[in-house]
Amino acid sequence: MRGFQPVSEPHRQHPAAEVQLPRRGTRHSAGYDFVTPVDLTVLPGELVRVATDVKAYMQPGEVLQIYVRSSAGLRGLMLANTVGIVDADYYGNPDNDGNIVLALRNLGAEPFEAHAGDRIAQGVFMPYLLADGDDGFSSGEVRSGGYGHTGR
Repeated sequence: MRGFQPVSEPHRQHPAAEVQLPRRGTRHSAGYDFVTPVDLTVLPGELVRVATDVKAYMQPGEVLQIYVRSSAGLRGLMLANTVGIVDADYYGNPDNDGNIVLALRNLGAEPFEAHAGDRIAQGVFMPYLLADGDDGFSSGEVRSGGYGHTGR
């Protein structure tokens, strides 16, 4: 019904890294922890994009919301778009196979460092509602691309 898979080999951004699928840290955790596949440093004021090499599948009427983990946020790290929204039709798109990319910005005064395998973000599957009169295809557009496809 919903879950995570590695992206296909041609769309991997870090082919030498082991893909770690997101998982919950405790029985009652709402969020699935995303790890960085590579070592990274985000300097103060800098924006760094890191592909997770993970894609998410879900049912129609669901969305995956991605947040920075609290521990990283306390050190000044945030997602550049504050909350990542992964739609169901992002999965398997032809541009990147649905590779979830985290755009990280450091608002702190010190460099933010993370090592491969460190938990840096968390994703929460949520249902969503449509407004009255919305048949779900109000724009008529069907996803044909990847990251930022509908926001050109």
